Amino acid sequence: MTPQEGTSLPARSVEVAHILAEAGIGGRVRELAESTRTAAEAAKALGCDVGAIANSLVFLSDDEPVLVLTSGRHKVDTTALAARWGRGELRRATPEQVRQSTGQAIGGVAPVGHPRALPTVVDAALSEYPQLWAAAGTPRTVFPTTADELLRITGGILLPVGP
Repeated sequence: MTPQEGTSLPARSVEVAHILAEAGIGGRVRELAESTRTAAEAAKALGCDVGAIANSLVFLSDDEPVLVLTSGRHKVDTTALAARWGRGELRRATPEQVRQSTGQAIGGVAPVGHPRALPTVVDAALSEYPQLWAAAGTPRTVFPTTADELLRITGGILLPVGP
């Protein structure tokens, strides 16, 4: 289905849209009729490759929340990523910990718009796609972006997140 560009975006998505605009990101936040809670759902709704979906995953490392923006085509190898990143063990955050650290619910976590910036890794595999889609604060809102833009707006580092 075609993305619906509405003027009545959810409050969290409006906040994300303002942050993106202030950062000079040209892609508009769009609300879709279908859920984009998973990478497969988002790819189907947008008509793109699942690898072009930038999943925002929250982990805990040394009791600190961290953000991993990963390609929807694969899973994070937490042991390998922790070693590459020079961090302690990465543990998947609970839904409550995700909401507490980002202000957003699982399935709609945007790369920005959190109460405070989180240490971030951008999956090197995302660089293979000229256009990516990331969540915009809710499970039905997304925005187009690139790996370079994700690195810039999050202050993140580019690393492989797989084995």
